[in-house]
Amino acid sequence: MRETRSLTYLARLGFADLDWADEQLHVVATLAGLDVDDLIAAIPSAADPDQALGCLAHLLRRSPDHVAPILADERYRLRLIRVLGASKGLGDFFARHPSELDVLVDPRLQLPTADDSRSALLESVGSVDGFASASGEQAWTALRVRYRGLLARVAAYDLEQADPVTGLDRIASALADLAAGALEASLSVARTTLSTKGLGLWFFDHDSVSQTRLAIIGMGKAGARELNYVSDVDVIFVGEGEPDSELPPERSIEIATRLAMLTMRGIYESGLEPGLWEVDPNLRPEGKDGALVRSLESHVAYYDRWAKSWEFQALLKARPLAGDAELGRQYVAAMAPRVWSSASREGFVESAQKMRERVTQHIPADDVHYQIKLGPGGLRDIEFTVQLLQLVHGQNDDEIHQAGTIAALTALADRGYIGRAEQVEFAEDYRILRLLEHRLQLRFLKRTHLMPRDELGQRVLARATDLEPSAAQLIERWNGIKHRVRNLHVRLFYRPLLAAVAGLSADDVALTSQQAEARLAAIGFIDPRGALKHIEAMTSGVSRKASIQRHLLPVMLQWFADGADPDYGLLAFRRLSDSLGDTYWFLRMLRDSSGAAARLTHVLSASRYVGQLLQGIPEAAAWLENEEELRPRPYALLDEEMRAIIARHDTPDAAASALRAARRREVLRLAISSILGIITVDELAHGLTDVTTVLLTGIVSVVRQSSAAQGGDGIEFAIIGMGRLGGREVGFGSDTDVMYVYRPVSVESEVAAAAARAIVTEIKRLTEDHRLPLDIDIDLRPEGKNGAIVRSLDSYRAYYARWSLTWEAQALLRARGLTGDEALVRDFEQLADTVRFPSEIAEKEVREVKRIKARVENERLPQGTDPLRHLKLGRGSLSDVEWLVQLTQLQWGSRVPSLRTTSTLEALDAAVAADLVSGTDASVLRAAWVFASRARSAVTLWANKNSDVLPSDRKALEGIARLLEYPPGSATTLEEDYLGVTRRARAVFERLFYGS
Repeated sequence: MRETRSLTYLARLGFADLDWADEQLHVVATLAGLDVDDLIAAIPSAADPDQALGCLAHLLRRSPDHVAPILADERYRLRLIRVLGASKGLGDFFARHPSELDVLVDPRLQLPTADDSRSALLESVGSVDGFASASGEQAWTALRVRYRGLLARVAAYDLEQADPVTGLDRIASALADLAAGALEASLSVARTTLSTKGLGLWFFDHDSVSQTRLAIIGMGKAGARELNYVSDVDVIFVGEGEPDSELPPERSIEIATRLAMLTMRGIYESGLEPGLWEVDPNLRPEGKDGALVRSLESHVAYYDRWAKSWEFQALLKARPLAGDAELGRQYVAAMAPRVWSSASREGFVESAQKMRERVTQHIPADDVHYQIKLGPGGLRDIEFTVQLLQLVHGQNDDEIHQAGTIAALTALADRGYIGRAEQVEFAEDYRILRLLEHRLQLRFLKRTHLMPRDELGQRVLARATDLEPSAAQLIERWNGIKHRVRNLHVRLFYRPLLAAVAGLSADDVALTSQQAEARLAAIGFIDPRGALKHIEAMTSGVSRKASIQRHLLPVMLQWFADGADPDYGLLAFRRLSDSLGDTYWFLRMLRDSSGAAARLTHVLSASRYVGQLLQGIPEAAAWLENEEELRPRPYALLDEEMRAIIARHDTPDAAASALRAARRREVLRLAISSILGIITVDELAHGLTDVTTVLLTGIVSVVRQSSAAQGGDGIEFAIIGMGRLGGREVGFGSDTDVMYVYRPVSVESEVAAAAARAIVTEIKRLTEDHRLPLDIDIDLRPEGKNGAIVRSLDSYRAYYARWSLTWEAQALLRARGLTGDEALVRDFEQLADTVRFPSEIAEKEVREVKRIKARVENERLPQGTDPLRHLKLGRGSLSDVEWLVQLTQLQWGSRVPSLRTTSTLEALDAAVAADLVSGTDASVLRAAWVFASRARSAVTLWANKNSDVLPSDRKALEGIARLLEYPPGSATTLEEDYLGVTRRARAVFERLFYGS
């Protein structure tokens, strides 16, 4: 009767299915002719004891003659159980090919050298002088079986290492050498297949094939000799004929292309023995759309003329992997100068950011926190930072021209570009992350970079790596590494910049000024020398402010560099810092609120408009600590503050000055919240409208109070909002379109007119603000620029009854009383309704509207301006949408009450509800109007200048794109999106407005 072991004992050994394990231990011991205790003694070496036991039972049933002798020897028993416990993929391989178990029977197990791997793999296909004796499925199977046998040898060695973290470099190199050998053997099979009739789709004579040179260039981890167990092998193919052959160049490229295709098939196409891994040639010129094979000359021409900066970064790890070694060396030699000068290319920073984003943008959201390679604090973060440092400083220092990440970290430390402590720490973290990745892939021989989500999977990984005794402790250690790596870019790239100009600790690397300037230039600073001076000014000395800023600036420099204009952002921050001095709350906010500091750098590097306003109101930086402080203030609160200001000041000038300051403050609040995405487009428009309305209300009140003190002015007075102000659609840079109206109450007409003109003159004087101009525009009044600046209500009534032109009725569609005597406002709006919503509009008046629109397009567009880029008057832009909506209001407003609104978008919605415009057409028009409105505000925010033209300058376009919440490097995308949305809107406009 067999002995039954306690479940607790089996659990302590690491088994999960305890009853099954108790039974299988005896089954395996019986099949192998072993004592159960001898078998149990080897079980703790398995990462997954259940898996190891199951694989052993399966192997013993299939091939006891191969397995039993191995289990009989204690050394090999341990090795086999260790391999099976770590890799079910290898267990399945041994089940298919039990004779390959012999690779584990070696008393002095060693890693195969590069020559060992190449020779063994070439031998497996019977290669002689580059041509295999075998071909097709037979050759592929032999190659793949030999490869996996060698892989098992590597895995066995890896799993027996006392310190697998330190030994990782050797394992990665051996895996890269295995891949190179496999490609060489597959190429040998490809030559035979291509030169033998009847073996495939293509045939070329033996001499032509032998005279064709094909170099396989390893990229990425294969090129750097830091490959994983299962990884895509990135390659580039270079083909040419032998120098002395008469083979035409186009013929040699054709043959080389077929060879490359067959070589890849031999590696990963499905067969009797599963494929090994994917050969990925998509880093070649033009990617998937480019030729699979090019000549060396063609490669050089492409990289000289067309290549983007990220393509040079991808070449950083290139090395000859297989095929014609001399041609491969020529390729690498030709590319090297271009790689190491790429940091000085225009758009390098933008391109580097794009390359980093390309990697992460397709990660499913659920996987982000489990990604060992691509997630925050993952392998790619280390690799990106190291490569960026290499490219920046490698222009002038050949010693850091290293392909491998660990070798590059060491060289960067040796040459003084990073600290020795950082080099040791991050090399260790990198190796640990790679070890986790290796063990995950080894388990099923599948490509994966995801940390298991279940406790059992994590426990198996902890045992496989021997890093921690439990799943919880492994995850804790991994989280610590992720946290450190997330800060890696700051510690390695930005902190040494401060050491170049400020006295930090003795452990910090001190770059020369030239080296620091090179780093700043590489991350996007146009004036790195000036930036370095700003850094020096803010971090030098022993003050508390300098100390805090020395701590913060490395992080903030990264944030500035992520912005569209890092130079201005840093300058504006220095000015703000100088203004606030040692103010306690500012230093505390910077030190304790990383969110506030990040928001500050974001808005400063995004907007000169904000930077200029913040210079005058530095205390507004405190809002960044509390999102509620950045919300638009309600109109009632603004009105209450306005009344309190007026009550506190004795003179109109003093009160007006305080009111203008309050307007600047509130516009700044709205600008910051707009940039940070805290408010919507509608909230911004309403907020800016309210701020302007409150200012005008306060100024009118101040002026008229002054008159009241002298007996009153004897009139009613009001300001009528027109254009975007009347429609509550104000943006940054919008004019303040108004009309003035008065009505005599207790004085004669001439006196009343003089009093109204005096009020208007004072309004103009008291609203003048050189820091933030109001730009009052009264050109929409009757008779335009030739008309009286202010009229009585009766004068308006008489004019509109007798002389009014269609365009003036159209202008009144957006008229809305802003401030003044309520009775007068109400009566003016009633008068306006009779003009703008006529009971019937004659066909000739409709034609007149259309004629004027065509004339505006031809005459008002500034000379030399591209009509496709004008945000206000351009094709499909604001005016097209507004004129179409306004014509609809003129025609139907008297019969459709919902059309009687001053808002363009509300009127458009009303037109849809009344079946005057289709929902589809309205969506196109709305999209164009909103896009153009947002872009118009963004132009002002970016440059601190009003402009109605979408710029063609790429930097400005990039800045505007970022303000519109596009990702970095989207200048062209913004341009294409705007031209596309306005093109569609123009088509709708022409069909509905002109009837074409």
